[in-house]
Amino acid sequence: MRNPASFRDPSGFVFHENGKVFRTISYTYKNDYDHLISSGLYGELVSKKMLVPHEEVENDKLADSDIYKIIQPRKVSFISYPYEWCFSQLKDAALLTLAVQETAIRYGMSLKDASAYNVQFIDGKPVLIDTLSFELFDEHKPWIAYNQFCRHFAAPLALMAYRNIDLGKLLMVYLDGIPLDLASSLLSFKDKLHLWVLIHIVMHARAQAKFALKKSAIKENKNKLSINSHKRLIDSLRSLISSLHLKERTSIWNEYYEENHTDEYYAHKKELVTSFLDIAKPENIWDLGANTGLFSRIAAERDIKVVSSDFDARSVEMNYQMMKRSNEKNILPLIVDLTNPSPAIGWGNSERESLLGRGPVDMVMALALVHHLAIGNNLPFSNIAELFSKVCKWLIIEFVPKNDPKVKFLLRSRKDIFLGYDEEEFETEFLKFFSIEQKNEINGSRRKLYLMKKR
Repeated sequence: MRNPASFRDPSGFVFHENGKVFRTISYTYKNDYDHLISSGLYGELVSKKMLVPHEEVENDKLADSDIYKIIQPRKVSFISYPYEWCFSQLKDAALLTLAVQETAIRYGMSLKDASAYNVQFIDGKPVLIDTLSFELFDEHKPWIAYNQFCRHFAAPLALMAYRNIDLGKLLMVYLDGIPLDLASSLLSFKDKLHLWVLIHIVMHARAQAKFALKKSAIKENKNKLSINSHKRLIDSLRSLISSLHLKERTSIWNEYYEENHTDEYYAHKKELVTSFLDIAKPENIWDLGANTGLFSRIAAERDIKVVSSDFDARSVEMNYQMMKRSNEKNILPLIVDLTNPSPAIGWGNSERESLLGRGPVDMVMALALVHHLAIGNNLPFSNIAELFSKVCKWLIIEFVPKNDPKVKFLLRSRKDIFLGYDEEEFETEFLKFFSIEQKNEINGSRRKLYLMKKR
């Protein structure tokens, strides 16, 4: 089956068979592909884990007169999108893209695409997955993907660093990157004084506007552009990306573990989660409302693939930084608001899958989450239970009673209209979709931790 998102590149398309991913290579891309392989570029990028490896395979589609080869790339366990990444994930993806371009030039090739969607996180690190994004280097042309790189990486990173960390979500609105004139208008006068921001965003946006007003066709550049000029462009872009850092701020959530509950509570909760994992033996987990990933790591240490998500961008940033420092391979931190998860978007609502469309998963962990959904967002237990039943086989879920300090905190500025918020109603609604395999009160609290299995 052809991937519905794979239609823009005439060089080849992605298709799926028997749970495996394949990609065709058309004859129009033959020379570029052959040079990628024979030059040694592919080998170096794969050996440095900068490009996803692939194998050439035989397939019935090779009978198609337009198909030169078919490759089977390594399958990515979970596809994520740039608007779900934290600041440092997008920054690392940008630096990878520049490193790939720098390497490609040495082998007489160049990236024709610099899309953030060409990068995925594998074993905790960003990796280029678009094998067909290379073309033979043309010394008469500037880097064709320069503008795209600035829209997909430079603009959102500058906005997140200088204005607000949540502005990375604009990438969901602008699928081909944030327009440079928009980014420029959102930056302050002081922000625009930074040299590389001035060059690659502000002046770049002005040049685009000036170009758009020209009626005459642009003639081909007859002068050769030296390799050094391309390298200087990469160096200046790297200087821009490397200079961008988040302002030191905290949210009310990213110190949640340090400021709440007792050591007894966390020790017993960790023990229970571990025992539930031993019973269910999942291969992959979505930890929803993971904060900075404390319980995600319990699963990841057991060689379980974990998508560790939270709505708070700074908590996800801390999670990713901890993952990098410890060189963890089984955790993928993502920004996800479960009350408004990533939708299916793009052409025909099929280019980028919804979060739920990327399931189901073996297990969901919903720890210290239900009271936020039910009381903080007025979601009935029936809705929550039904949603979880659609995306997982096993469920570890924590019930937080009304007499808990955290629920009292949620109710302090609003009327208590949640008459059905109690343990009995919680179990009644979840039992419609799940069986309760284990139920334990967590020491040091009146909270209950459940292991449930889908009926």
